[in-house]
Amino acid sequence: MDKISLDHGSGGVASQELLSGIFLKHLTSPVLYTLEDSALLEEHAGRIAFSTDSFVGDPLFFPGGNIGMLAVNGTINNLAMRGAMPLALGLGVIIEEGFSVAALDRIIRSVAEASVSAGVAVVTGDTRVVQKGRMDGICINTSGIGLVAHGEEISGAGAMPGDIVILSGTLAEHGIALLTNRSGTTQCSAGYRSDTQPLHCLIQSVIEEFPCSVHALRDPTRGGLATSLVWIASSSGVGIEILEETLPIRQEVREACAREDCDPLYLENKGMCILICAPEDAGDILAVMRSMPTGKDAVIVGSVSAEPVGEVTLTGSGGNKRSLGPLAGIP
Repeated sequence: MDKISLDHGSGGVASQELLSGIFLKHLTSPVLYTLEDSALLEEHAGRIAFSTDSFVGDPLFFPGGNIGMLAVNGTINNLAMRGAMPLALGLGVIIEEGFSVAALDRIIRSVAEASVSAGVAVVTGDTRVVQKGRMDGICINTSGIGLVAHGEEISGAGAMPGDIVILSGTLAEHGIALLTNRSGTTQCSAGYRSDTQPLHCLIQSVIEEFPCSVHALRDPTRGGLATSLVWIASSSGVGIEILEETLPIRQEVREACAREDCDPLYLENKGMCILICAPEDAGDILAVMRSMPTGKDAVIVGSVSAEPVGEVTLTGSGGNKRSLGPLAGIP
């Protein structure tokens, strides 16, 4: 069996072979193994957070990860951005007829490894096969549920005047890894890796130590940092100023962005977040973040003001200012 066939989506013998030979080989949650139509989870105290996200790959495999790892980490991070501790994941996979079985095995193995590493099990799922030509290879959907403690209110609309803006890691790592890979500039892509990683433990550590001090969180994926900041400013009814000289962009990434003629502020990030917090706790929060592997490159980059509402300003070292808008078109 080298290629996926329509038989693999029939629900019959071939489907069972695909499930047991790939999915259940790697995904080992006892809840998933029952193959029921839905998963029953243990009782937990708290409010339920729910998120879903879909992933297509161009490319499917890239330096630092693949579509399977992205799907797991992406949904975990979506939950984390509301202050939720992820509990479980659902996995939906749509596969094009003729897709490589070896590639599928590699992707599902990566899903399993990312799930185990994050401590968040895949407990339910579904697989479909469509005729060749009706889609491009494979599409993955991950849904996740998590718990938010009572009294914790974190959203992209929670930024307040006087708050401090912290980035948990370096910018544009994922975007430049994909961009140089797609463009075929191998001399540029060497050494660039996606930053994909789960952030829930980092966020929970901050929340537990500084309850109610984190006012806003955002995962700056599509549209990059600039687009996410504009969304926060508009949703919160505030202005945001970012200091250009503080932005954590590795020199190699800056040089690659210059070669590819793109702005790192608009490239995707898959393993860092924007955290906006009360000013009196900003220094201590930064120290906690830097003490953890997923936040070792955290840095304060700016502040929140009452005006101008909905605007994000980038201030250069010489005091020159420019307004940052949302992404328009493809970066």
